[in-house]
Amino acid sequence: MKKYNFNAGPSILPREVIENTAKQILDFNGSGLSLAEISHRANDFQPVVDEAVALIKELLNVPEGYSVLFLGGGASLEFCMIPYNFLINKAGYLNTGTWAKKAMKEAKLFGSVVEVASSADDNYTFYPKDYECPADLDYLHITTNNTIYGTEIRQDPDVPVRLIGDMSSDIFSRPVDVAKYDCIYAGAQKNLAMAGVTLVIVKDDVLGKAPRQIPTMLDYRTHVDKGSMFNTPPVVPIYCALETLRWIKKNGGLEEMDRRAKERAEILYNEIDRNKLFRGTVEPGSRSLMNICFVMNDEYKDLEKPFLDYAVSQGMVGIKGHRSVGGFRASCYNAQTIEGVQALVKCMQDFEAQH
Repeated sequence: MKKYNFNAGPSILPREVIENTAKQILDFNGSGLSLAEISHRANDFQPVVDEAVALIKELLNVPEGYSVLFLGGGASLEFCMIPYNFLINKAGYLNTGTWAKKAMKEAKLFGSVVEVASSADDNYTFYPKDYECPADLDYLHITTNNTIYGTEIRQDPDVPVRLIGDMSSDIFSRPVDVAKYDCIYAGAQKNLAMAGVTLVIVKDDVLGKAPRQIPTMLDYRTHVDKGSMFNTPPVVPIYCALETLRWIKKNGGLEEMDRRAKERAEILYNEIDRNKLFRGTVEPGSRSLMNICFVMNDEYKDLEKPFLDYAVSQGMVGIKGHRSVGGFRASCYNAQTIEGVQALVKCMQDFEAQH
């Protein structure tokens, strides 16, 4: 039976990315050594980093004056690296879900933090849009896609201050106006690569302004100066990212990824809205194209586990909703196929017919 991977992360990767990475793990560039055992300073690995950086800059149209870094620690480490490096007087945060809340908590350790807007009172069922952003902030931090609650903003907001963007779960799924941001960061395990590497795109001339000493490993300047090679980087995940970036470019770039995301989401949301058993959990204008969340209608609540069991029996993997929300979550990252979405829709229709 064919499996359809809807895991929220680590998540689906293009099959050719997995196969090409696996080949290099067995024998890297015909060297007779595994990618997993070569030195990150080996002459034949530096071109991997160089090409990956070049593709990131090309696909995202990164302006001059920005550095691309491959770091460890996931987005969670960035939650503290951001205020460590950028918070001078006061920072603003949009509280749009669990990860935004965690980022804001870390920032409060370093200085004054303003919650510019929040959807917490409505259980994060919408992405705040009509808010006043104070003009005296050092930066406004946004989480562009919220994996747990299924909300997303697919355009870069116009505000009177510089932006910091946690794009862990929707990076490379749409074009981005990088020039609006001082820093963009993303854990790789959604749209970019296997888990283990974090992408950071940082504006060079905003570094070194914070009024504090920064530990060496937490200072972005350390990694800019050493080209992500200050310490041993995650070699295999970086190579996996390179293969994914090649795949994105070959398949039409970010405009095509955006088109596919909209097509997948339209198919699934249309079924959620039509099917008598289910309802979406997010206001239509804030619905994520990456993480599509839905629950049973109240009168069919007792069918939640039977539907999950049925879907699993039909090859659906990872559609159980986050434990803090319940229900179901179908993650539709770049590598998800129309076939996979249609297979889930058929499960929903067949289950409806049985009840």
